[in-house]
Amino acid sequence: MAEKSLVPVERVQRALLILRGRRVILDADLASLYGVPVKRLNEQVKRNAARFPDDFVFRLLPGEFAGLRSQIATSKTERRGGRQSPPYAFTEHGALMAASVLSSAKAVEMSILVVRAFVRLRHILAANHQLAGKLGELERKVATHDKRIGALFAAIRGLMAIPEKARRRIGFRRDSA
Repeated sequence: MAEKSLVPVERVQRALLILRGRRVILDADLASLYGVPVKRLNEQVKRNAARFPDDFVFRLLPGEFAGLRSQIATSKTERRGGRQSPPYAFTEHGALMAASVLSSAKAVEMSILVVRAFVRLRHILAANHQLAGKLGELERKVATHDKRIGALFAAIRGLMAIPEKARRRIGFRRDSA
């Protein structure tokens, strides 16, 4: 039975990023999915700090934040009402824990979609890893085949060359006997 969700999994997938070698979703995107203000989500993270170890949630470093700011076009902080502090980045487990501390019906429903998006991304990355391995293997095989193919072409060219006929000598042939 097809389940109709409020937000397509593809939207959640677009919000996923890879930072520090981990698949994460930023607090603003997670709060939007869970239907709560970013401020409330971050309050719950701070109030329940014991539930959010470093492998569940981490704060972006200023350099990472600056790089993302230019990519996602967030507002500037200087007197313009933008973010004053770097955002939190939630891993898959952190996103689930956030749903449990928010304890709203929408947060629980959306946490299922977030998990599905993380799982789909994991499958895509695994498929790409397998494809990269097969491509490397093919490149190694082609490298050895290139030498053999070159030798084959040289042999074919040798066979295609018109041999010079042996010339007959002009004049009297004397048999030696």
